[in-house]
Amino acid sequence: MQIHHDIAGLRAALQGRGPVAFVPTMGNLHEGHLSLVRQAREAVGPQGVVVASIFVNRLQFAPHEDFDQYPRTLERDCELLAGVGCDLVFAPSEKELYPEPQGYKVQPPAELADILEGHFRPGFFTGVSTVVAKLFNIVQPQLAVFGKKDYQQLMVIRRMVQQMALPIRILGGETCRNEAGLALSSRNGYLSEAQKADALLLSRTLRALIARWQAGERDLPAMEAEALQTLREAGWQPDYVVLRRQHDLGTPEDGQPLVALAAARLGSTRLIDNIEA
Repeated sequence: MQIHHDIAGLRAALQGRGPVAFVPTMGNLHEGHLSLVRQAREAVGPQGVVVASIFVNRLQFAPHEDFDQYPRTLERDCELLAGVGCDLVFAPSEKELYPEPQGYKVQPPAELADILEGHFRPGFFTGVSTVVAKLFNIVQPQLAVFGKKDYQQLMVIRRMVQQMALPIRILGGETCRNEAGLALSSRNGYLSEAQKADALLLSRTLRALIARWQAGERDLPAMEAEALQTLREAGWQPDYVVLRRQHDLGTPEDGQPLVALAAARLGSTRLIDNIEA
């Protein structure tokens, strides 16, 4: 497996090779990331090339968020990637990817980017879309894999690729969970062992919300408010717990695929999760 820190070196290594499958990450990898790399490997086969990027993107962090504390574990990450069929790792410095302030940015439409995560993290999806568009231009993949755990992010990237007519197929990878059912996340490392057990309440709350809808309840504002209260009474600080349509995150309707989504702080750690139904 090759490791490249500069754009020119990566492009030279990819010259004449393909098809290319790409898995962008911020590092501090866990099984969820590795499952995406395996999916990319399977999709392009032995003749294809799998590229993973490792870059903690300042543009998607607000000033009060954990950019400086976000774990950087490049050596370990590369060892893990080598074990699951990754061919090339692109791990640029901030100066390499942003040699000057990034004045040109990709602004997703407000109806998708300013709700839920975008409401509580203003500018987040602009930062995500900008860095992903830039990485797509550098790697020029035919296929890219993103995890469903970041459900709204996956939707934003799909829409960007569609509307910008980028020749890239986007695959969504299923959320990986530990044996107890906790969605794997790089930020789980901030949790104590007791908090990891408490964190299971997030997915249980989502499942309970889905179950109430499937049982015929339709007072969605009241259902969502009660779900928020469940988390608050357990010591969480929830941002949102909602039930939405899968295809556009709009108000759910009978007979359409649904997704329950939540974001909440447990102690100082902000966790997100979602469950499709």
